[in-house]
Amino acid sequence: MRFLFRPPATEAAGLLALPWDLPLEEWPEDVVTHVPSRGISRHVVRFVASEGTLYALKQIVEPLARKEYALLTAFATEGLPTVQAVGICVDRPDDLPAILVTRYLDYSVSYRHLFSTPRGEHSAEQLVDTMLGLLVRLHLDGVFWGDPSLSNTLFRPDAGAMAAYLVDAETVERHPALSDGQRAHDVDLAVDRVGAELLDLEAAGLLPDGVDAVELAVGLRTKYEHLWDELTREELVAPKEETLRVIERLQRLDDLGFGAGEIELVTSDDASRLRVRTQVAEPDHHRRELFRLSGLEVQENQARRLLTDLHGYRAWLEQRDGTALPETVAGHRWVDEVYWPVVAAIPGELLGRLAPAELFHEVLEHRWFLSEAAGHDVGTTLAARSYFETILPAAPEEITASLVVGLP
Repeated sequence: MRFLFRPPATEAAGLLALPWDLPLEEWPEDVVTHVPSRGISRHVVRFVASEGTLYALKQIVEPLARKEYALLTAFATEGLPTVQAVGICVDRPDDLPAILVTRYLDYSVSYRHLFSTPRGEHSAEQLVDTMLGLLVRLHLDGVFWGDPSLSNTLFRPDAGAMAAYLVDAETVERHPALSDGQRAHDVDLAVDRVGAELLDLEAAGLLPDGVDAVELAVGLRTKYEHLWDELTREELVAPKEETLRVIERLQRLDDLGFGAGEIELVTSDDASRLRVRTQVAEPDHHRRELFRLSGLEVQENQARRLLTDLHGYRAWLEQRDGTALPETVAGHRWVDEVYWPVVAAIPGELLGRLAPAELFHEVLEHRWFLSEAAGHDVGTTLAARSYFETILPAAPEEITASLVVGLP
């Protein structure tokens, strides 16, 4: 047998003790770990915990395993939203297929799990739109998905919204750029597969009332064309309106969850030509800003929400003390005096239900509702206590890998 694992080497050391000489479906129960939130796969997939980390192992023929490993590695380097490849095991005895190892995406769930848990309030349209955004991101970077579907997407709560990640790349093709025909074919595949998945939810009684599975799937094509046009079109701008139009275009891109990598403006006497090259990687302006001020690493929408609370806390401190406060000082005070006290107050039996940043966001939302009902600001401490008592216990334990692995 041969193993190929990415750094750090400590991960490989823990994984080498697994029974690689056995077919994956025959691995003993004391080796594999049950993950209730997993999706459906055409291949044999098992989960294992090693050195406090959870991994997904997929049994697949060697050429596809090598291809997927190389693609996922490249995507991770480029910042595309995908699961992270850890390694592959090839040349297994008795002509057994290869095994691809990826790191479990913490706090992620499958689309079916989202609709079958108490936290299944996310609309079908929201999930479809989130997957569609992932498809467009891949297309902008010359990635032909080949099997775009909800099943091949992992979803992560992100401050009331959802973030989508590519989880299966065996059908993926990489090109310098995609032709219109390639993009259209991928969209056609998405319409067919998403339609079938939504009908499957409907048959299982999991699709919310009033949702037309066929209409929602067919509508993918129109939404895709609108989003693609907004991200890629070249527009003519009247003289003296260049600044306004650039700002408006960038704001629309930001609203759609994309950023501008490069702006090209060619001016003439009659009109200017505006072309914007979008960033394919996950937008991270707010994430970088929050990390700079607080040292916290969270997702983009979570960072937006936490920054708002941080700025509000800074303003309150300045008003209370009657003096200006440097933003970095305010950031570290907010982390020490507001954020970590909430996280530290989570009851032991509820630890790991949500990512800390997502939980803090929900506490802030709960604070707003309590304050509206009370007619005054109830404060974060009281809101957190109420949230832990009334809402967090309903969150399913299987939404987080830490509980599956058994970490503190």
